Amino acid sequence: MSPDSTYWMSHAIRVAQRAPESGLRVGVALVSESDELISSAFEGEVPGASWYRTLRGKVQELGAFSAHSIYLTINTLSAAGSFELAELLKEVRIDRVYIGLPDPALTRYLDEDPVTARGHVHRFPEDLQREILEQNQDFYAVSEQNIECNPHYSTHRISESVSSGLKARGFALSREDVNANRGRVALASLICQRYEVEYEKADRVVGDALSEAFDAKYGTYDYAYDARAANAGWTDDFKSVYERSSTRPLSSVSILNVGVGAGYEAAALFSDCPRTTFVDIAARGLANIRRRIPSSRTVVSSAEDLSALPENGFDLYVSLRTYNSSFFSTSAAAAEAHRVLKPGSVIIVSVANGFLYAQRRCVVPGLIIPGTDFVDLYRGMDTANQIGAELDCAGFKDVRMFPTSTEIYLSAVVA
Repeated sequence: MSPDSTYWMSHAIRVAQRAPESGLRVGVALVSESDELISSAFEGEVPGASWYRTLRGKVQELGAFSAHSIYLTINTLSAAGSFELAELLKEVRIDRVYIGLPDPALTRYLDEDPVTARGHVHRFPEDLQREILEQNQDFYAVSEQNIECNPHYSTHRISESVSSGLKARGFALSREDVNANRGRVALASLICQRYEVEYEKADRVVGDALSEAFDAKYGTYDYAYDARAANAGWTDDFKSVYERSSTRPLSSVSILNVGVGAGYEAAALFSDCPRTTFVDIAARGLANIRRRIPSSRTVVSSAEDLSALPENGFDLYVSLRTYNSSFFSTSAAAAEAHRVLKPGSVIIVSVANGFLYAQRRCVVPGLIIPGTDFVDLYRGMDTANQIGAELDCAGFKDVRMFPTSTEIYLSAVVA
């Protein structure tokens, strides 16, 4: 992300700050090819008018019907239920679109949404998304994007567990520190800097804290709170993705399942697959696997370091809902997956893309914005696109995406 784009994102947020507190605070900046501000607007700038109506009027006065980029803090829905950005894009040719957050009223994908229909739309980074949430806290707090609708996710936060685990080991990092350094290397480097310890020790401490945090959250995970509880056919979804990627029966191939959680997926998918190896950073889930599938082989390890496993050893690599985890290096995991798979073998990974609204038994699509209590409707697809790019960089070919009602699958083949 260029420094210029970050500047204009922050500018749009500052513009939004001028909006009346009684309504949704939305800011927008329209920028030229020469990186100069064409015009800006905010919700309520003209009493009773939306940002779109105000900006549209300014554009018409200027005769500026093309722009290099637009920076919009919230992708708003009009009172009629249409996307105001979509209306603007019909009138003004804009090369690049940058979006902060979805409208708090948005709880499902809509056909006319420019973020999903347009193709590649750029997003504000997480720290700026959190600023937008803070500006509009009252509106998002009462929306269905608030994860308090799902007790498991609102009370079990990986960042809090990691912070507590590090503090117990003598390294006091706040939740804010942890959220600002959401990677094992970044956290270990921060500990080295603050406490003047060797990197090897810091890395070991971070690894132990992460293992403990994931074990606590997923080792005894209650699948009654899982979005797949609302999708009885999720196992069929997986099998369909596999059958589009390989003609070999699942029971006949050597499988590496990375990231098993409490063992629910493994038992449902691989109980009849005798050549399966299960890997997880946390021991508790692997113990569940051994009880459910006594013949299984289990390995305590992270997806980013499979050095305990040989090269070219497996026909199928499966990792469900792991690549979107906190403190996860997709590039390192993809490289390791490529190393352990045989030439021509298949990888299938998935991105969780929804949270169960427990009271209504419905799924609100998206992923949690780190460090917040809110789901971003677009984050699942953003994450899937990033993973697809990492698979391509790691040497996989034929990367394909299969969205379902509760997660997004990606499959690829070792080149």
